[in-house]
Amino acid sequence: MTDSSSPATLLDVVNAAPGSRTALLIPETGARVTYESLRRQIARAADTFAGAGIQKGDRIAMALGNGPAVIVSFLAASVAGTAAPLNPAYRYEEFSFYLEDTNARLLVLPAEAPSDDPARRAAAQRNIPILTAETDASGEVRILGAAGHRSASEPSPDDVALILHTSGSTGRPKRVPLKHVNLAVSTRNVADTYRLSPDDVSLCLMPLFHVHGLVASTLATLFSGGAVAVPARFNPLSFWRTVRDSNATWYSAVPTIHQLILARSASGQPSDTRRLRFVRSCSAPLAVDTAEKLEALFGAPVLEAYGMTEASHQMASNPLPPKARKFGTVGTATGIQIGVMNETGDLLPAGARGEVVIQGPSVILAYENNPEANAKSFVHGWFRTGDEGVLDPNGYLQLTGRIKELINRGGEKIAPREIDEVLLTHPAVSEAVCFGVPHPTWGEEVAAAVVLRDAATEAELIAYSSERLADFKCPKKIYIVQSIPRTATGKVQRLNVAAALTGDRG
Repeated sequence: MTDSSSPATLLDVVNAAPGSRTALLIPETGARVTYESLRRQIARAADTFAGAGIQKGDRIAMALGNGPAVIVSFLAASVAGTAAPLNPAYRYEEFSFYLEDTNARLLVLPAEAPSDDPARRAAAQRNIPILTAETDASGEVRILGAAGHRSASEPSPDDVALILHTSGSTGRPKRVPLKHVNLAVSTRNVADTYRLSPDDVSLCLMPLFHVHGLVASTLATLFSGGAVAVPARFNPLSFWRTVRDSNATWYSAVPTIHQLILARSASGQPSDTRRLRFVRSCSAPLAVDTAEKLEALFGAPVLEAYGMTEASHQMASNPLPPKARKFGTVGTATGIQIGVMNETGDLLPAGARGEVVIQGPSVILAYENNPEANAKSFVHGWFRTGDEGVLDPNGYLQLTGRIKELINRGGEKIAPREIDEVLLTHPAVSEAVCFGVPHPTWGEEVAAAVVLRDAATEAELIAYSSERLADFKCPKKIYIVQSIPRTATGKVQRLNVAAALTGDRG
């Protein structure tokens, strides 16, 4: 770790390291970007956004793949206004929803994005100006397309730096406004947890439209003065080569990625990739068997962590040696307080099972413009995570299940209601209920049950969904049924539907 004082804004995070040090490594080209260059690029891009009319609080959407462009755009947007990164794999309907829901004032796309790009079409429909991000061979990023000339002012800790969506089991996705101070505190917590230093190189395998990749892999490393190796995409076939060429010392990923690495490593770890000092897993449960196999492969500790968007990512983690790590738990609280609460709002003693609740400076105080969700999610100063768990006497948290009915596909949290609503737009569908089913690689896969009013096949409904949903959200199995199981009061319980159709009782 650096000796810098705790950061209050994301500018503090990127300003902590000496300018001559390497900040970013681009594996595909071997290019390196220094901290001095990164800071200059961020300032220039922030001024470009300001010149395009962006003011504090204005949302700048971006649909960019991993690389220097998304890092520069994200940080610059957080300075000039508020960053709103989106999954570039979204379909037109999804871009339309998120651009409208965030009230985006600008959209940043790759310079090579085609004219019929779905994000471009969705922005044009809403008359949202489009800027393009261009990256040269040296890793230099330029934002093109704005004609004005204004300088962005420095952000304050209470400015909203990042707006993300998180999905509940019902209703529309909820907007999570993360302030500079929330993200800065979480960044420091991650860096402290893993004792990150200027000697560390993080291999960023997570997409940078998620808080996992942004905070853990990227911001925490930049604050520590280390380097972030950021390939354009995760490729298990080139994983070991990238580890070797970047001299990576750690990486963080969801269990699905860990499993793919294990599957491609039958001959063991190459001898020239031994700098890895730990492996982090987060955003979905890590099976104990997988953790043990990873440790055997890497010869380094595997540390499972617990994070969520509303807490600016990390809430708990297993610690580095010599402290004990406990497989099957997500470790102890990191910089926040964790409790377990019963249904009436009482905190429970160690060993009791209940809903996991959190509070601390990295946790949001409210969802944006969502009083109903706020009333349900905040109680006695605690945020209700929707997860069920048990704290042991030493503070290690074991997650025992999800109270919410989210589908967790390889770390991607999917709201079933969103898939319901897409299926219900098909003229042949009268009822639709989506749910998760077990999958050996992804943890869960998306399935649905539908009642038809007119003839349609499973293949037709899957094809219809795939045109309107990102691939990870699209149902892979659709059951055509005569009726949807309901409770005596007429409510649909997704887990009961799944059990009735698949025989899986958890």
